[in-house]
Amino acid sequence: MRKTILVTGGAGFIGSNFVRHIYNKYPDYRIIVLDALTYAGSVENLPININENNDERLSFWYGNVKNGELVDTLVSQSDIVAHFAAETHVTRSIYDNFLFFETDVLGTQTVANAVLKYRDRIERFIHISTSEVYGTAQKELMGETHPLMPMSPYAAAKAGADRLVYSYWATYEIPAVIIRPFNNYGPYQHLEKAVPRFITSCILDEPVRVHGDGTAARDFIFVEDVCKAVDIIMHTDIKKVKGEVFNVASGVHRSMLSVAKDVVNMMGKSDSIITFVGERPGQVFRHTGDISKIKKVLNWQPKTAWEDALAKTITWYKENTTWWERQLWMKTVPIITKSGKKELH
Repeated sequence: MRKTILVTGGAGFIGSNFVRHIYNKYPDYRIIVLDALTYAGSVENLPININENNDERLSFWYGNVKNGELVDTLVSQSDIVAHFAAETHVTRSIYDNFLFFETDVLGTQTVANAVLKYRDRIERFIHISTSEVYGTAQKELMGETHPLMPMSPYAAAKAGADRLVYSYWATYEIPAVIIRPFNNYGPYQHLEKAVPRFITSCILDEPVRVHGDGTAARDFIFVEDVCKAVDIIMHTDIKKVKGEVFNVASGVHRSMLSVAKDVVNMMGKSDSIITFVGERPGQVFRHTGDISKIKKVLNWQPKTAWEDALAKTITWYKENTTWWERQLWMKTVPIITKSGKKELH
């Protein structure tokens, strides 16, 4: 095997898409997946059936990134560490914030400490951050130097992890790279997230719920394009990326109401099924990613058009109902708003 890649959170949404990307593209690579299999992760997301297939190319370890001994063991066997493991849902972080800081910050510290311990063999440590660390856009395009103004417990936890990794590069010169993907969508995404929630509501003939008046806008990026960006960062000259932060985005923002309408129309439904619920506390009102840096340094840009990627995503959810039906009970999240009112979001 030419390289061994440790993927933390490799059974989750983005992580499992990345594992499949690497597994299919690099047949001479060994992949180690570490995942705690929380509600958003499943071994069914992996490219092989680990119960039936004894494949030396992919090994799965059930465990938590806060387990220092386990993380040390796996990092010591690896050439590259891609750290996806995190609690990721903004709304869920509003009522269950402790878990987010525990996993996202302390888990990242555990992984970073292991990378530091084995820095003589680790070629690079790729930390998957998020655009949520920026908060609401202060200018038309959000570059990597945009102030970090997290507006939810989730965003604050990810900002802490983001800056922790940067500090380990600055202090210890570990080969760290930070990427900040904007709003991902695609196959294997949990129903708590907007795009799969909209799609499955249409399939089930349910109301499509939009927060507030739907004007909050996001920059959506197809998960396959994000995987390709991480792949490039994994294989480019380390001098180009060490200690750097890269946005991974489309450069275009879309209001959540327009996203809901696109899904509804593409699925042959009427706009009348769109309903509005209260605004989410800590709402970010616009994200638009500036990708000029990653274009210039790594020659990366998204390849999949919004309409094409959305159609692929809709098809996947139509064809994989058994995968998502068991998540229906988690499709809504109970929160307490600023006024003290309990709402399902």
